[in-house]
Amino acid sequence: MRAIGPGVIAGASDADPTTVATIAVIGAGTVYGLGWLTLLLFPLIAVVQSIATRVGVAGRVDLQTAVTRTRGPAARWSLLISILAVNIVTIAADLEGGAAAAGLIFHQDWRWFVVPLSIMLLAGLLFVGYHVMQRALRYLLLCLLAYAVAAVLARPDWGAVAIGSVVPHIEWNSSYLSDVMSLVGTTLTGYVYFWQTVGQAEDQVPWRLHHARQTDSLLGSLFAVAVFWFILIASGATLGVHHLSAGTAQGAAQALRPVAGPFAGDLFAFGLLASALIALPVIMATTAYATGAHLDWRRGLSLKVREAPLFYTALALSLLLGAVAAYSGVSPIRLLFTAGIVGAVGTPLGLAMLLKVAADKHLMNGHTLPTGLKTAGWTITIAITLISAVYFYQLLTGS
Repeated sequence: MRAIGPGVIAGASDADPTTVATIAVIGAGTVYGLGWLTLLLFPLIAVVQSIATRVGVAGRVDLQTAVTRTRGPAARWSLLISILAVNIVTIAADLEGGAAAAGLIFHQDWRWFVVPLSIMLLAGLLFVGYHVMQRALRYLLLCLLAYAVAAVLARPDWGAVAIGSVVPHIEWNSSYLSDVMSLVGTTLTGYVYFWQTVGQAEDQVPWRLHHARQTDSLLGSLFAVAVFWFILIASGATLGVHHLSAGTAQGAAQALRPVAGPFAGDLFAFGLLASALIALPVIMATTAYATGAHLDWRRGLSLKVREAPLFYTALALSLLLGAVAAYSGVSPIRLLFTAGIVGAVGTPLGLAMLLKVAADKHLMNGHTLPTGLKTAGWTITIAITLISAVYFYQLLTGS
């Protein structure tokens, strides 16, 4: 556990409640049909995280700081606005998802848990510090194995699972295309690779440990994809096979109970709560880091509150805005819809900025990207841009 670095935590934070909800809906609609694409996400996420690791280790700065130092005002503001917009909406959706999971476990209304969950998260970030938070998140990772147990308890047809995971199955209709775009869009999230640059910069890793940190990022990518796959199997074996629908992750947990038993439903809810506890500190921190870098504040979770008051104010404000949005009466479906629209714009922009920074010889201290990694990075960015453009059009027009 001590060997686990920020790469694995970044990967685990990708399985936030918003992503869980999206994959649960996909499992309900396609059963195991997109298992192959879920596994295919590994090389995509691994390439992006590898580039982010290189930027953090070689440049010793986070992504927003790097862009602020090397790009003009338009680029700096565009990246900041895209990060803030995506993060605030995601914080609201994830707070609601985490509170709903606690409500399912304790059989209470979810609204009772938003404030306690927010206070616990804020207190942890304000008073425990970066390194203690990293250690705590390492052990929370184990809680995500609840999805694997829930998948087994759902009693899937493992032969059908194997076929769906190995043999590509493509349907040329708008619903299937929408599922494909949602799966790719929700798993390549900006805050994940932003946090990867933050983790390396906070640790001030020397270049000689670059390969070790790359291994860490690969393990994180593999862990994230395994969690995605188990969520898809659990929801496909219950919602999909029995033709049930659920628009939220907590709806998926509820649907598991009559089909796979209450223990499976509780495990899925427990995994959902763990997802929120892992992802929310990362999203809140990236919001504060991005704002602090843009406005040149003293910043860092390794600093005490009195040493970086503006940084921690931004962190607390992001959580407050998310909590207000969660209590505003906006439905979880609407929050997911909004997160999808904002993310469709923000993710390609962030990827392009990441690659531009990684090509800067001065900032990277001579350790720019190898040709193969650079080509793979731009290929993924162009593909995500095209997918996001179509997804954005579909969300706005309903076509």
